[in-house]
Amino acid sequence: MKQTLDLRRIGLFLLFAFGIAWAVALWIYLTGSLANSPELFAGTGISLAFVAVTFGYMFAPTYAQVLTRLVTREGWKNLHLGLNLAKGWPAWLAAWLAPIVLCLLGAALYFLAFPGQADLSLPIMNEMLQQVQSQGAPLDISPSTLLLVLLGVAVLAAPLINSFFTFGEEFGWRAYLQPKLMPLGFRKAMLLMGLIWGVWHWPLIAMGHNYGLDYFGAPWTGMLAMVWFTFVVGTLFGWLVLRGGSVWPAVIGHSVINAFAGFPIYLLASDAEPNLLLGPMVIGLIAGLPWTAVAIYLLWKGDPSQA
Repeated sequence: MKQTLDLRRIGLFLLFAFGIAWAVALWIYLTGSLANSPELFAGTGISLAFVAVTFGYMFAPTYAQVLTRLVTREGWKNLHLGLNLAKGWPAWLAAWLAPIVLCLLGAALYFLAFPGQADLSLPIMNEMLQQVQSQGAPLDISPSTLLLVLLGVAVLAAPLINSFFTFGEEFGWRAYLQPKLMPLGFRKAMLLMGLIWGVWHWPLIAMGHNYGLDYFGAPWTGMLAMVWFTFVVGTLFGWLVLRGGSVWPAVIGHSVINAFAGFPIYLLASDAEPNLLLGPMVIGLIAGLPWTAVAIYLLWKGDPSQA
């Protein structure tokens, strides 16, 4: 029997997910926005905005799932939290490794397009080392070695350290909303998921998150670029969730992106002024081209759970 959309639960989930997140964004804006948020704990450098985004905004989809289940008395079945490693381990492995490869490929494409912005002597990393050494820290290491060490730590530790935070989004989007949209078919569901996920980020983008505020058409072009990013990345995550039969591949993949997204910045020349709408980070349109190619392929391939 053909499934139909559960419009009531979808609507309630979106109301909670957007309502909570955007209310948190309004609070952040009224208390100084992202750039001038007050320090929450004196001497720690931890701002009110950081805590509000981390535990309020980013966990809004999880709060939304819980509230929707409670309000509609849906129960607690089909949480998609099972590991399912026997059949789903390829999805776990792909979630861990594919974002690393795609982030590096995207950065390479950006620097091929703008070779004058790259400096393999790593001046930004060198400046950081000099600042640390000026404070008396006995750190005798080259910038390239330190970068490799940080990359290695990110590869090994990102799925563990970051997963707590990325779970807040993925448990709502991929574990609850995506299954509710699958009666539309894989392709339409992925398109709608990407649109919803991207628009959900808009208040943060408007305050300068990800792209800053000094770019052509700010903040509107940044909002549109975020929708494209969430569509192509979300298609990979959505496919891996279906392939793995669990939400955890999406949680891991999201964690790895968060760990690796900033690394291309270290390759910039000291006088480079990159347009973050284009790259070199994965959120840029050029740096996101490898992700776009993967998303197109997966959309062509279709729902892996039906294969």
